[in-house]
Amino acid sequence: MLLTFIIGGAICVFTQLLIDLTKLTPARILVFTVCLGVFLGGVGLYEPLFKLAGAGVSVPLIGFGGAIAKGVAEAIDAEGAIGILKGPFEACAAGCSAALVFGYITALIFRGKPKRL
Repeated sequence: MLLTFIIGGAICVFTQLLIDLTKLTPARILVFTVCLGVFLGGVGLYEPLFKLAGAGVSVPLIGFGGAIAKGVAEAIDAEGAIGILKGPFEACAAGCSAALVFGYITALIFRGKPKRL
């Protein structure tokens, strides 16, 4: 559990430093962390990191990228080159669907207020 906290915290510290020390927008930082997860999954480093840290790497967006890489690899093994296109959708469909459904339910319950500049 301690390694989960340390590694997950290190990921959060890293992204906070990107926010504080660079002029990158939050959207670009989010995309960067997903791409980092895809890269780690593609070179075979995500699974050992996941076994070491568990939720410390699977909960942040790096975990989403790792799931995409794993889905692509499995789909390529099963279906060939078409798996490059199908794999990410099959691997992440449940998480994306849940985010949409819970976001919609939240929007029905709460009313947003426009920002005043």
